[in-house]
Amino acid sequence: MMVLLAGCSTEAPGSSDKSEKETGGKKDDSVKIGLSVSTLNNPFFVSLKQGAEDEAKAQGAEIVTVDAQNDSAKQVSDIEDLIQQGVDVLLVNPTDSAAVAVAIESANNANIPVITVDRSAEGGEVVAHIASDNVAGGEMAGKFILEKLGNKGKVVELEGIPGSSAARERGEGFHKAVDAVADVEVVAKQAADFDRAKGLSVMENILQGNKDIQAVFAHNDEMALGALEALQAAGLTDVIVVGFDATDDAVKAVESGNMAATVAQKPAIIGQQGVTTALKVANDETVDEFIPVELELVK
Repeated sequence: MMVLLAGCSTEAPGSSDKSEKETGGKKDDSVKIGLSVSTLNNPFFVSLKQGAEDEAKAQGAEIVTVDAQNDSAKQVSDIEDLIQQGVDVLLVNPTDSAAVAVAIESANNANIPVITVDRSAEGGEVVAHIASDNVAGGEMAGKFILEKLGNKGKVVELEGIPGSSAARERGEGFHKAVDAVADVEVVAKQAADFDRAKGLSVMENILQGNKDIQAVFAHNDEMALGALEALQAAGLTDVIVVGFDATDDAVKAVESGNMAATVAQKPAIIGQQGVTTALKVANDETVDEFIPVELELVK
C-alpha cells in the first residue's frame, strides 16, 4: 500500500503515535477530525460546516461535527466528548475565545492538535488559525460608511457576542476608521450576540433615544438584517446599513438596495481549509500558524 511520507518539521502537539510516525503519519481515510462549531443557527457557520464536511468526504477522511448552540459551557463539554471519541485533530470555532481555552488545554493534554477556524482562542496551544482578517474587514466597513456619509454623521454599532474574537476584532477595525474622523459620532453601541432577533430588539431600543442616525454597522449580517427590519418599521429607510459575512439573505438585501453593503467572508473555504490543514497536521506536515482567507466588500 502507498505510504504517505511525513514532512521534516517540528512535530505538532498530538501528532500520531510512534508506530504511525514510523510509517509516515496517517492516511487520509484513517484520519478522524472533530469539528466544534459555535452555532448552527447562523447561515455563516452552516456554510463553514458544509465546506468542512464536503472536503472531508472528498479526501476520504471522517469528520464528527458538534453544535455548541452559542453556549460556551456546552462547547467545552462537546470538545471533551470529541476527545473521548479519539479524534486525531480538532477544528474549533469558539463561542467564547477565553472560555474555550480549558477545552483546548484538555486536547493538548491528550496530545490532540487543535486548529481554530474563524474565531481565535485566548488560551491553550493551537497549531494553526484559519480566518479572514476581521480587523481589516471592520476597517473596510468603516471606510465605506465614511465614504457614504461624506465623513459626517451619527452611527450605531451592533456588536457580536462579548468575548468572541470576531466581535473584538471587527469592532477594533471599525473604530480604527471612524474614530479618526471628528465629525462622525458613534452614538450607540450594544451587543446583539450575532443574532437576527436580538439585532431587531436591540435596534428598536436604540431608536427610542437615537432616531437621528445616518448609518448602522453590525458585526454580522444576521444583526444587520434585524436592524434593517427595525429601521424599516420606524420609517427610517435612508439609513445606511452595513453587515459582515455576505450571507445569502444579506447579499439579496444589498442587491435590492435595502442594505448598503456587507463584508464578504468565505465560510465554506474556511471550513475546507480547516480540513486540508487538519490532514496535513495528522501527517506531520508543516503548516502556517495563520492561514488567511480573502475578504471583499459586496455593495
